[in-house]
Amino acid sequence: MKQIIVGLAFAGIVGSMVSALIFMMRGDKSGEDDDSKRAGRMVRALAFRVGISVLLFICVLIAWKFGYLRPTGIPQGA
Repeated sequence: MKQIIVGLAFAGIVGSMVSALIFMMRGDKSGEDDDSKRAGRMVRALAFRVGISVLLFICVLIAWKFGYLRPTGIPQGA
């Protein structure tokens, strides 16, 4: 269950980065989208990514503090 939640958060982070890239790279085709609207959408997508990243980091720290996550790296003394 923990892996699914972290995976979904990571997918949200990557999706937000991709949407920001699309907003940045998409040209003005019909003249209805000016640069300020496009920049605003890009900034909103990147702010969403930063928010999700911070929230995920805080959730991982809280889960570690309460014992839901345990480190499984190199054992001590090895």
